[in-house]
Amino acid sequence: MEFFDKFGSEADPVTITPDGTRVSPAIDGVVTVNPVAHVDHRGRVYEVINPAKNPEFWVDPVIASYVFTIRPNTLKGWGVHEHKNDRYCLINGESMTVLFDARFDSPTYGTVQEVQLTPSGTRQLLIPAGVWHCNINVAPEETMLINFPTEVYRYEAPDRLMLPWNTESIPVDLSRYFPKQLMAMTVADAC
Repeated sequence: MEFFDKFGSEADPVTITPDGTRVSPAIDGVVTVNPVAHVDHRGRVYEVINPAKNPEFWVDPVIASYVFTIRPNTLKGWGVHEHKNDRYCLINGESMTVLFDARFDSPTYGTVQEVQLTPSGTRQLLIPAGVWHCNINVAPEETMLINFPTEVYRYEAPDRLMLPWNTESIPVDLSRYFPKQLMAMTVADAC
C-alpha cells in the first residue's frame, strides 16, 4: 500500500467486527432496533410497537405520535429537546441521523454517532433528551418517519432548540454527507 501514499490516500478504518458488530462510537441512552420484516408475495410486515420485544425502546408509554418527512437532497436539524426523547420509526426511504451528545453529565459527552435508518437494517431509533440530532435524506425519494415522542407537543412552549445545519457549535461537518448543500452555500456566499 506504500505505493498509494504518494496520492495522499488513507486506509479504510475498521467499522465492523467479523460477527457483524459495529465498532463506531455509541452515545449513552441511544437505542436502535432492527425489527424483523416478514416478506412474501403480497408484500411485507414488521412490528412498529412491541414493548415485550424491545422494552428499552418502549420504557415510556406511547402518548403521542406524528409523521414527518424529509424531501430528497435536504435535511432537518440540528435540533435538541430538553425534556423529551424522540422515538423514530422509518416507514419509507433512507435517512442518516447524526447525533451529538451535549449532556454534560453523560459518560459519552461530546460523542458523535451516526445511525443509518434503512428498510433493510435499523428502522427504529431512540434519541435521548439533550442529544442534538440532524436527519439527512440519503434516498432519491421523500423519506417518511413516525415519531413517538415521550411527551406531547406543547404548542405554547415547544421543547425544541435549533441550530443551523452548518453550525460551528457542533463538531460535525455535515457537508461530507450532503455535498449539494455545500455547493449551494458556496454559490450563495460568492454572490
